[in-house]
Amino acid sequence: MAKATELKLDIARIGTVSAILMQPDNARACYVLAHGAGAGMRHASMEKIAAGLADRGIATLRFNFPYMENKQGRADQPAVAHAAIRAAVEEAARLCPGLKLVAGGKSFGGRMTSQAQSKAPLPDIKGLAFLGFPLHADKKPSTERAAHLGGVGIPMLFLQGTRDGLADLGLLKPVVEGLGAKATLHEVEGGDHSFAVLKKSGRTNEEALTEVLDTLAAWIDALG
Repeated sequence: MAKATELKLDIARIGTVSAILMQPDNARACYVLAHGAGAGMRHASMEKIAAGLADRGIATLRFNFPYMENKQGRADQPAVAHAAIRAAVEEAARLCPGLKLVAGGKSFGGRMTSQAQSKAPLPDIKGLAFLGFPLHADKKPSTERAAHLGGVGIPMLFLQGTRDGLADLGLLKPVVEGLGAKATLHEVEGGDHSFAVLKKSGRTNEEALTEVLDTLAAWIDALG
């Protein structure tokens, strides 16, 4: 059974945002889970991920970026996003002493987490997991957004749908290979940027999400 606790997260010199800790009784790790650019921490997809990980013995700390908390249209500047992530990581360490800590999240949230890590290591974080790394804008293939990943010194897991319009696998695969043994790419066959699959694929969105969460949990368990 997992307990969801509503929290307030103070970000130095920026303000306060909402957060939710979902912690199962048997938690062995905590994933600091940042949301994507278009939907906040309470979006149904974030709820499903948190609940699914709780079922697998992994706690999550979700939080809103300031722009989402304040209902502003545009995503925060990187420095603000990085500060929010650092505050969330510190809070996770305080609330979940003794648990293995990992960080990352969906799309924009995952990319901001890897940027923050590349600038200065996030304390106690053992690895970064990306739920759809946004390598480029839709229909604008490029690898510029991956340039900072070389500065990340901890293991990284890229969970990517093969139909992801924001990550051409022909570009992402060489990026991940170039990062060496610390980076792992798991392809979700037929999944889009949110891991949704087409009906004709013969499987459901729930089955695709189960694959994502099983893979993520196994990777977390294998971290040193």
